[in-house]
Amino acid sequence: MEVKQIHSLSQIDASDWNRLAGVDYPFLRHEFLSALEQSGSVCPQTGWSARHLLVEDAHGLLAILPMYEKRHSWGEYVFDQAWADAYRRHGLDYYPKWLTAIPFTPCQGPRLALRPTADAGAAMRILLDFIQQSAAQNAVSSWHCLFPRQTQLAQLQQSGLSIRSGVQFQWFNRGYGDFADYLQTLSAGKRKMIKRERRKVAEQGIEMLRIPGPQITEAQWRAFYRFYSQTYLKRRGQPYLNPDFFQRIAAAMAEQCLLILAVKDQAYVGAALSFVGEDCLYGRYWGCQEEYNALHFEACYYQGLDYCIEHGLQRFDSGAQGEHKISRGFEPVTTYSAHWIKHPAFAQVIDDFVKREQVGVRQYREAAAGYLPFKQDASNKPEPAA
Repeated sequence: MEVKQIHSLSQIDASDWNRLAGVDYPFLRHEFLSALEQSGSVCPQTGWSARHLLVEDAHGLLAILPMYEKRHSWGEYVFDQAWADAYRRHGLDYYPKWLTAIPFTPCQGPRLALRPTADAGAAMRILLDFIQQSAAQNAVSSWHCLFPRQTQLAQLQQSGLSIRSGVQFQWFNRGYGDFADYLQTLSAGKRKMIKRERRKVAEQGIEMLRIPGPQITEAQWRAFYRFYSQTYLKRRGQPYLNPDFFQRIAAAMAEQCLLILAVKDQAYVGAALSFVGEDCLYGRYWGCQEEYNALHFEACYYQGLDYCIEHGLQRFDSGAQGEHKISRGFEPVTTYSAHWIKHPAFAQVIDDFVKREQVGVRQYREAAAGYLPFKQDASNKPEPAA
């Protein structure tokens, strides 16, 4: 096996990449990652330099690993700025670092994609050897793999990486017939709260449109981007993604897009964009013209739950953070990241830190689960989420 490094997705044919990555997890698709690069949303000027790794053998492409050289920690959702500050205080450079993740996308999924017959352990070993040797040659401090699927976590841990944990809130479909069926599993108080929130949206004269990607018009894409960018501008920041990125997504993978539009007085007033995976809906981007009572909950959560139930999707991953999701039935789940640190002393300190941090993360997850709104009888209470 031989490792090859490329500096752009344009250096590999989309069909070759997708043959290994598949299309069930939309964010590893060649089309998604290429749209990030070709739009300039991910480029050296924004602090993301593509360093993707390919493993080849006598039969051709064996494995792919998306990777970036980073000179900051923005857009990652696993926060290591304190580590960078510790390096700085000791007169060392934490940046550049290498990162295997989907830019701006804190969604669990495959990070190493393999030919079906490939030995995953062998592929990981040769990739890690390449990463470690190249890090020394390129003055790179570390390698970080964010939000891998739990099935790939063991390979990373066996390779000696430090495993860090976090918590997100996700919804699980347990065979509900419709939204009303789901509500019946909740306590009376939370059931009434959700019904009241949905009613308030209608009472404000707001109509919700649920539009499959191929049916989204150019005007609707423009309206969505206006709302999306306002979310950042309200906080005096710049959006990570530009209009060209969404234009490319609309052209290349519309079949996996779902747009929720809020309409009032025949004008668009808010929007949420999600991506549809094999068995999961990924809620990603949201924005609104002005604040309306409960509109965020309706557009970002309840419409997504409706969609999952109607289409038989098993999970709704609505993004990072958000304890307000608990009372609406989103369960705390553990997420993971894996970290290789080149500096031996810092590697030991960071490994000790993440092990101690795991105790607090586990306690937080268990405490959060105690606030779930499900009825307490055994027939309605869900099994703990992984």
